[in-house]
Formats: sequence, structure tokens, C-alpha cells
Amino acid sequence: MKLYIYLYVNSYKNKIIMLATSISDFRKDIKSYLDKVSNNFETLIINRGNDNNVVVISLDEYNSLNATRHELSSKVNEKRLDSAIEKLKTGVSFTKELID
Repeated sequence: MKLYIYLYVNSYKNKIIMLATSISDFRKDIKSYLDKVSNNFETLIINRGNDNNVVVISLDEYNSLNATRHELSSKVNEKRLDSAIEKLKTGVSFTKELID
């Protein structure tokens, strides 16, 4: 997966948002942590020790990651998306109105 996908999914208003906590602190204030993840587009890393960490993300973010993974699963789709991004960056794009 490309780096720009990771940054897009994990950013909100051009900030990378991530929380980290220990498993014991997470247990003490689980509702607050889950509210932050759900309401503020934050990613939570729970340190369980021995490199056995866990990441908590919202369902919306998870679904977005899966959709992106699906779109990039084919080389043809990946090239088409890269081409579209390049056209947007260089200003070689156009808009169309949808017909109802």
C-alpha cells in the first residue's frame, strides 16, 4: 500500500492524530478513549508490552482502509488512481455536472 493512502486515512485537517496508552490506563478510562477514537478520528495504540501492541480505530476508518485496499488490489486500478491523482496535482482535470 502506498504511503499517501496511510497519511490520508490517518489525517484530519492536515494533522496526524494518534494516541498511545498502556493497557492498565485503557482499562481505567475505556469509555473516554473509545469516544476520542470515534468522535475525533483518532487512532489509539495500546501498549501491551513485549511488542504486542494493539491499534484501535473507528469503524468508519476501518471501512475506509478496506475500501482503499480493495481499490489498490489490482495493478490496473492502482495505475488509474495514480493517473487521476497526477492529473489533479498538475491541474489537468475537469468537472462535470451529474444528470438527475
